[in-house]
Amino acid sequence: MPELPEVETMCRGLAGAVGGRIVAVEFPRGRVRPLAITPAPATLRRRISGRTLAAVRRRGKRVLLELVGDDRSADVLWLAIEPRMTGLMLIAEPPSAEHVRLVLELDHGRAGSQHPRRVLFWDRRGLGTISLYDTVGLEAACGTLKLGPDGLAIAGADLAARLSRSRRAIKPALLDQRVVAGIGNIYAAEILFRVGIDPRSPCRRLSAEAWESIATATRRVLAEAVRHEGSSIGDETYRTADNRAGRFQRRHRVYGRDKQPCTACGEPITRIVQSQRSTFFCPRCQTRPRSRRP
Repeated sequence: MPELPEVETMCRGLAGAVGGRIVAVEFPRGRVRPLAITPAPATLRRRISGRTLAAVRRRGKRVLLELVGDDRSADVLWLAIEPRMTGLMLIAEPPSAEHVRLVLELDHGRAGSQHPRRVLFWDRRGLGTISLYDTVGLEAACGTLKLGPDGLAIAGADLAARLSRSRRAIKPALLDQRVVAGIGNIYAAEILFRVGIDPRSPCRRLSAEAWESIATATRRVLAEAVRHEGSSIGDETYRTADNRAGRFQRRHRVYGRDKQPCTACGEPITRIVQSQRSTFFCPRCQTRPRSRRP
């Protein structure tokens, strides 16, 4: 479930760990489904032990830990963690011990008491991934050839260039990470409600003005969700790095509100399935364009 706002919140929550030197790397074993880890855990442990966490960054829905050696001229390594459905990056106690997949023990020297002593990756369903890259490998795995512009910076021209000739429906198209990085099922529904566009609308029928509106709403909705530290839905599996629930779910206008009254017009919210994913929208507030404007 973690989308751009949740992953961005995770990254910000790890800021206090920056500057820590990795003194131990653990991959706890259990009876749970194993993660995809590349390279093998023993190799990964050897390559990152002793390195310092220089920065925490985000690319799309991935958390990137920038790791540098004592010799600053050495190549930078990137530990890329993709939470996917149920993954969490934590500095607090995990929801359950058996689902902890990675533990980084950190030493901050004399300032140690002011900083987290460990960073955890927890994943209940085991669908997340852990990968180690050099800079060239990182670009090949999740660079500009793999991911579109970031959702917090997307422009209408970017969306139009990628989708204006597509026959796809607009909502599934927004989930394509090659088009725009970071949007998932929750925020695609909320974005389209803000602009009043039916999620079934073919991309090729949208006008230039519509693409600008979608891009503007994307930036605003995602930024608003980041300010509220993401959405904790359902059983509230998603938590911040210090184990707090997000708050943006309280501001959802359509997502998860099937048959509830629209906050704008009172019409019941409708749920449909698109590309095997639930889509929520207001049939009165969100309309389909009849034809594309010149």
